[in-house]
Amino acid sequence: MIRPNPAPHSGIPTFPTFVSHRIWALNHMTAAFRHWSRSGYVEGMSGHISVRDPEYPHAFWTNPLAVHFGLLKASDMILLSDSPDDEGKVLAGNRSRPANAAGWLIHAALHRKRSDINAACHAHTRYGKAWSAFGRRLDMINQDVCNFYGEAQAVYEQYGGVVLGEAALEGERIAEALGPKGKGILLSNHGLLTVGGTVDEAVFLFTSMENACGVQLEVEKAGLERKIIGDEEAEFNFRMASQPETLYWEFQPYYDYEKDMSHDFENLRPEDVYFRI
Repeated sequence: MIRPNPAPHSGIPTFPTFVSHRIWALNHMTAAFRHWSRSGYVEGMSGHISVRDPEYPHAFWTNPLAVHFGLLKASDMILLSDSPDDEGKVLAGNRSRPANAAGWLIHAALHRKRSDINAACHAHTRYGKAWSAFGRRLDMINQDVCNFYGEAQAVYEQYGGVVLGEAALEGERIAEALGPKGKGILLSNHGLLTVGGTVDEAVFLFTSMENACGVQLEVEKAGLERKIIGDEEAEFNFRMASQPETLYWEFQPYYDYEKDMSHDFENLRPEDVYFRI
């Protein structure tokens, strides 16, 4: 007889101070970039992750422009205002390089639109870009893709070009297309974007969505009749496996691996992230 584990995983950590929460979030954000580097998600200057600040909810941390994901440290991150009136004003953190301007437009719109989004991820990955050319939802063809069942998955059907200049409203449109319950969105002719209550959740969902695109492409190439998971089963899988705590824990093997393999990315001291804005 199979018995439940007597020592289940704990929930998402809580913190006694904003500073300790901030250090934890930035460490996990940096581990996410190291994971992206090992996964081959680097393409020039493209790609960004944002994490809402725990003390100042109308500001978020993001990565500096043109630093390889595999070289990023927690101290490299930049705190930006999400206000459209501030136009990406730097509030704290690293000031040696700018943030990605297009990235700010996307992430700021997401954080303003939905208070439950504490982190968002976007990169120009191989399978995400390939599947985005079809402008189609991912089919429920395996257990893992059920993380994106129903309203958890969206498609942004138009392509407005690089999110700058006249296309600056693209960020607002992407946030609108994601909807109130979306966890991942396919940006047509562009790539993938995922969100979560923690950076761990958002990054695991990004990896999961990228892998799902690769599997779907392989299935399409086979040209055989597909067996689609029924709505009842897909909804059950989603309900069982897509809780924020579960998705947080899904990322912990990657975090532990990066922490063991890379001993230099957790380089913040409390005084480095204690400030008033």
